[in-house]
Amino acid sequence: MARSIGPSDDLEASRPSLQLRVQRSSAQQSARRAGQGDGGQIEYTAQDGRAGDDLDEKPGSTPFNNLSDYDDKTIVSWEDGDPQNPYNWSSTKKMALLTMNMMLIINSTMSSSLPSNAIPYISEQYGITSPQQQILPISIFMIGYVFGPMFWGPLSEHFGRRIITVGTFIIFTLWTMACALAPNYAAFVVFRLFVGVFASAPNAVVPGVLADMYGDHNTRGRAMAFFMATTVFGPLFAPIVSGYCSTTIGWRWTFWIALIYAGATLVPLLLLVPETFGPVLLARRAKALREADPDRNRDLVAPRDLEPPVDFHRLATVVLARPLRMMTSELIVASVCAYLALVYAIFYMSFQAFPIIFQSLYGLSPGETGLAFLPIGGGSLLTLPIFFAWDPLLHRAKTHPRFAALARQEEFRRLPLACLGGPLFVVSLFWLGFSARADVHFVVPMLAGLPFGAGFMLIFMALLNYLTDAYEVFAASANAAASMARSLLAVVLPLATVPMFERLGIAGACSLLGGLSALMCVIPFLFIWKGDTIRANSRFCTALREQKEAMDRRVEGQRRREEAAASAAMAATDESGAREPEK
Repeated sequence: MARSIGPSDDLEASRPSLQLRVQRSSAQQSARRAGQGDGGQIEYTAQDGRAGDDLDEKPGSTPFNNLSDYDDKTIVSWEDGDPQNPYNWSSTKKMALLTMNMMLIINSTMSSSLPSNAIPYISEQYGITSPQQQILPISIFMIGYVFGPMFWGPLSEHFGRRIITVGTFIIFTLWTMACALAPNYAAFVVFRLFVGVFASAPNAVVPGVLADMYGDHNTRGRAMAFFMATTVFGPLFAPIVSGYCSTTIGWRWTFWIALIYAGATLVPLLLLVPETFGPVLLARRAKALREADPDRNRDLVAPRDLEPPVDFHRLATVVLARPLRMMTSELIVASVCAYLALVYAIFYMSFQAFPIIFQSLYGLSPGETGLAFLPIGGGSLLTLPIFFAWDPLLHRAKTHPRFAALARQEEFRRLPLACLGGPLFVVSLFWLGFSARADVHFVVPMLAGLPFGAGFMLIFMALLNYLTDAYEVFAASANAAASMARSLLAVVLPLATVPMFERLGIAGACSLLGGLSALMCVIPFLFIWKGDTIRANSRFCTALREQKEAMDRRVEGQRRREEAAASAAMAATDESGAREPEK
């Protein structure tokens, strides 16, 4: 009788489900007869599973110390080249799913800044005169962005990606329609809160989906680059839409257009997007095999089947609390959260700062002010060639005798890009602040968006990839923590934008933000210097390493037992063949 994998109750929360492929044995033969295919060499790979043990109690424990308790069970897993394994899906299918996820991200991020250039017209209709109340449609949305990832990231590691993605997007679409129909300002603000909660799901789930499909660091990094470029462009489209709609066909059409795009995204999402989460797919395979032949396959289980059932208390205290626990106990996560939060908040402050600069100072229209965001998008696109050129450069460094040792360190895979992006971001803020003057053409401060967008993208691509690579099966929770932290600061700082620019002036406000960014940009340099030591002392990273080592020992032991059994069977066959001539 199988019991849950784990040496103690403190480590039985969700664990990394390991795709274990065993050699042929009597149990595996029954799995093959049920249609699983031939067994291969003993091998395992770790993928995002129901990860996130409560690692605070007993350091040194691993969830796989008692794997010998399950020798009477056959663990259903992927075969070599298994077409159902997301790693083995065709490049065309992966690209289609990547495009679909990019459409989700555009919906999510575009919605965040959608009211930006419509706020004056919304305020006029509802009689809102307080600057603090006028900023609520964006700030209240960001509050939803704070709390949403706390649920969606861990839940996607528990129930699977598709059900969370589809469910949250349907509800997001309904709340977007509610914004277009809002009868009063209070209802509109409440609707924006719920839009933010459900719009935050793709930010937490999509990095996990990419980790499900792309096992190679290079291809996953490139997919993440497209993901990050999309997160930049979504908020930049919104001011253009709201700027032109509000002055022509009315501010409500800003949300009707967003609803039309959401509907165009929902149809292929429902029809074409499959589940990508390996542990869920394996559990479905095991269930199908047991149902196909209950007598022969009753001992077939997926790794998830060996885990304890989840009650609400465990779900709330372990699974959902994991991002907060990582943020407070992991130095890497905390530092990345702080840096990304500041950069992200400054990005959202621009939606209040640009009207001050380009409408009040230069007299541009709301639609023209929306176009001022396009250089930020252009700067973000300029980073894609840099990002793609980095992988070949890193590969050459790994083969160079002088740089090979450094290039193989985890920190050198992506962090040097953040070391470039940080100074670019700082320069852009000082450029914007000191060039925005009445005697300087508006194109000059507008072009500050190029290093702003480039720095923003390089920082995010490098640090989010670093989180994903460093925490592997905990990637969705680590990304949820980062999303939650940056959204929290994006709620607070935009409220101070107008007062800060009024008191300090454009140059003073931008210099303050540039100085804070300069302090934060040392973080990737510190990681390159001491990152390996920090990871060695990390409970989550240590747990990952110990789990892999324990599984290696378990797999090696099983391999030896099966080789011994095969040798004994062969010897018995030879002895029987030798006796027949004697008769």
